[in-house]
Amino acid sequence: MVERTVTNRFQTQFGPPSERAREKVRDRMEQPIQEFIRHAPFAVMATSNDRGECDASPKGGTPGFVLVVDERHLLLPDVKGNRLFQSYDNIDANGRVGLIFFIPGLNQTARVNGTANVVDAEEMERRSVELSVYEPDENAQMLQGLLIEVEEAYLHCPRALNFSSLWDTETIENNRRESPI
Repeated sequence: MVERTVTNRFQTQFGPPSERAREKVRDRMEQPIQEFIRHAPFAVMATSNDRGECDASPKGGTPGFVLVVDERHLLLPDVKGNRLFQSYDNIDANGRVGLIFFIPGLNQTARVNGTANVVDAEEMERRSVELSVYEPDENAQMLQGLLIEVEEAYLHCPRALNFSSLWDTETIENNRRESPI
């Protein structure tokens, strides 16, 4: 369990987290979290620069596209994209990252927070990380990657996804028919 001894103003105002909530946050990825990540085809990575300006970037591939190295490390491949490199610029300034992993149809998620370092394509190849995506296009190639050292990891309850009905098939079909974009 990750001990947080500071009580913030919101906990003072609204009350402390439950013991169950406090105990689920670990300083490593326990086996259920590792398995969740191995089956997740999608994640969102949050970064910020040294001024606190944030970026959230979607990451995806076939299940297992993020390599679980061990209970304290992940390797996340960088697939050639729009070349804006906001996340990488942020990581150069402030190595802190937050990731949330999703498996379509499951309302539970896995969250990982830690620090990231950029590794080149040769290091990714040395670690046997291969690009694994559905429907690759002409730009589908691995440029580099991130080695993430885990500081916090936990499975997250399904409340937000339940509240949003994110995986509801009727909602999905309506959105496809009525999409404004």
